[in-house]
Amino acid sequence: MRFIILAVVLCATCSASFAQSDTAAIDKFISAQATKLAGSEYEDARKVVTGDLNHDGVPDTAVLYTIEGMNGSNNYIQYLAVFLRTKKGLVYAAHQPVGGKNHRDVDLTSIANGLINLNTVDYAPKDPSCCPTIKGHTTYALAGGVLREKRKGSRRT
Repeated sequence: MRFIILAVVLCATCSASFAQSDTAAIDKFISAQATKLAGSEYEDARKVVTGDLNHDGVPDTAVLYTIEGMNGSNNYIQYLAVFLRTKKGLVYAAHQPVGGKNHRDVDLTSIANGLINLNTVDYAPKDPSCCPTIKGHTTYALAGGVLREKRKGSRRT
């Protein structure tokens, strides 16, 4: 019985340690990107999901993050970044702009079957900058170290 309790405690400690190192790797990457773009991350908008992206049976991580205020502007860009799980922890693989002001709004929903799923809201011709209205969905795949958009779909609401 003591062995089982010890194993549970060790697993909980390992999970917390992995979670902290995962967060540290993600924070470090996004901070460097924000500095490079002369902007800052809107941290409340960050979303993280896990799932197997490279078909190795190990959960990888996709992160949707927003950089705003580049060079003092009121612009923002949403980025999708992918981190693959290795024995040493998460390792950055790729990132891509996927949304932003006057482009589209995106929401990261899941990773399934090696694809990253996002809900989208695109701009109709007369939509103001604040308020896109065309709801849709898209997927991204990691292929050859690059994130590629695979499928777009939209519907008017």
